[in-house]
Amino acid sequence: MNKPLTIAGIGLLLLASGCRRPATQEKTAPAEAVKAAAPAKAAEILSNPLKEAYFGEQHLHTAYSLDAYIGGARLAPSDAYRFAKGEEVEVGGAKARLRRPLDWAAVTDHAEYLGEMYSTMNEKAPGYDHAQLKELRALRTIEEREKWFIEYVQKPNRGTTPRHAPFFAGDETTVSGWKVVLAAAAEHDRPGTFTTIPAFEWSAAPQGGNLHRNVFFRDANVPDRPMSYVDINREDGLWAWMAGLEKQGMKVLAIPHNSNASKGMMFPSTNAAGDPINLEYAETRSRYEPLIEMMQIKGNSEVHRWFWAADEFSNFENADSLGDYSGRDLKAFGKQNWVRWGVTKGLAYEKALGVNPFHYGFVGGTDSHNGTPSNVDEDNFAAGSHGAGDGTVERRRTSEIGGWLKGKDLNPGSLTGVWAPRNTRAEIWDAMKARETFVTSGPRMKVRFFGRLGAGAPPADAKGLVERGYAEGVPMGGMLTGPAATAPTFTVHAMKEPDGANLDRIQIVKGWIDAKGEPQDRVFDVVWSGDRKPGKDGKVPAVGNTVDVTKATWTNTIGSNELIGSWTDPSFDPKQHALYYVRVLQIPTPRWSTYDAVRAGLPLLEGVAATVQERAWSSPIWYAPKR
Repeated sequence: MNKPLTIAGIGLLLLASGCRRPATQEKTAPAEAVKAAAPAKAAEILSNPLKEAYFGEQHLHTAYSLDAYIGGARLAPSDAYRFAKGEEVEVGGAKARLRRPLDWAAVTDHAEYLGEMYSTMNEKAPGYDHAQLKELRALRTIEEREKWFIEYVQKPNRGTTPRHAPFFAGDETTVSGWKVVLAAAAEHDRPGTFTTIPAFEWSAAPQGGNLHRNVFFRDANVPDRPMSYVDINREDGLWAWMAGLEKQGMKVLAIPHNSNASKGMMFPSTNAAGDPINLEYAETRSRYEPLIEMMQIKGNSEVHRWFWAADEFSNFENADSLGDYSGRDLKAFGKQNWVRWGVTKGLAYEKALGVNPFHYGFVGGTDSHNGTPSNVDEDNFAAGSHGAGDGTVERRRTSEIGGWLKGKDLNPGSLTGVWAPRNTRAEIWDAMKARETFVTSGPRMKVRFFGRLGAGAPPADAKGLVERGYAEGVPMGGMLTGPAATAPTFTVHAMKEPDGANLDRIQIVKGWIDAKGEPQDRVFDVVWSGDRKPGKDGKVPAVGNTVDVTKATWTNTIGSNELIGSWTDPSFDPKQHALYYVRVLQIPTPRWSTYDAVRAGLPLLEGVAATVQERAWSSPIWYAPKR
């Protein structure tokens, strides 16, 4: 069992360890420097009872992740936080900076090989002089790096019995690497201004199926080292470890990602041992996993056009080539890889067991392996996401990210929006735990979503919508419980990103279970820009397209700055479990690959969309009949 480790004093521990690093990384601030820059007291931070949208990154790798280091990443966790706060860093020999700082961020370096990376980058660390680490530090070409990665990372870590590399120097190196991560979080956390969240990634991949989870702590009470896939092979073991941490007073949650690459294992009908899901499993999973990642650089996991042909907007960053690697044949696993199917299937278990094991709110991230959190703008993807693997126009157009997907199927990733009263670690974490979160595919559009049982007057303005939403109903992530005299009414509001593209429409996606227990869903247009009228099929016509693909430009002559409205479910059955979530669509804008082609004077990629309709997804609101 792990002992608690508080962040206070970690700087002194690092100094005692003789930690050194390459000159391209920023040194960890000593304890006295962290103390001197003491953050504001929580009582001094203004609080908004109607809450603010705080945008941040919940999935990011630095040079302390072995696969990132192999790709060329040299930014340390502290450098990543500097980038998140708007400072300039160097990536692949070029300068990089966010256009707008983030409100919060979490560095989620892989627990696997964290110790090995500490040995790699710190001259006085145990194992630094191991022959294979000398070889690693000497690698130069992308071909050499990929070969080394397959041999020492991919092969041992994607089977049923993962193991540390031969150059692992013992648990003390993992502890030391974890201290580096925690010290960076302590150094940069500024309540009310910028929040850091202590975190790591547990990267299970049995038989090549992705079951990765990012693990987040509410405060500085954390274990002395993270748990890796080498230590704990399946997710139920991770939850048991988290339960042990809770007994020690720690507050912890996990977020799965890349269900699109899970080979049908992310939303299973059985536990890891092959036994049918039971009440204990459902309660445990729901307790420790309140959220799931909707989108990242390796694709959009909401839906896929192959399986949701009736959804006219399902053809969005589908990342088809995921199916070309590690036996992840997407067509073979069908709908079971996708978030909409999974969260809807959870309703069947809720009906049968009384608890929904897939009771997920939604978040987004990048999974960038460059150490640059939330660098998500389509026109700012020049550095790519995986170092030398996709760091040039040519590589993005013609090559691949080893073992995952082709470069042309990448995207810059997504953002998480959190509705919280204040920008502090506790309140960001609490909002995540409560599922009051939304995802955007990059733009910082803001989304509100409330539900109430029974009819209600349409919202007159955004402030009134929020006030009534909290007073009379539940926000995104909430639960409505019947029986209801009338169908539930939902209110929605979306604002475009400042200086960004206008909005096309707001939709509500409804999910329910049929008589056979199979997931069903339908998409409803709720409010839209302009004077368009729904057709006979109930669908609103396309908003239009102002993109000039020869110049990679667009205009805001169509769409709206803001959309607000209400909707009542026309097919509501008070005896039927259901969920509802919002999807907001922007007008079309150029895709990153179009910006690349225009800047480089190259033709557009064949078979790749030249434009995208960026979007946002709210966490669901659930309805359950009273038992």
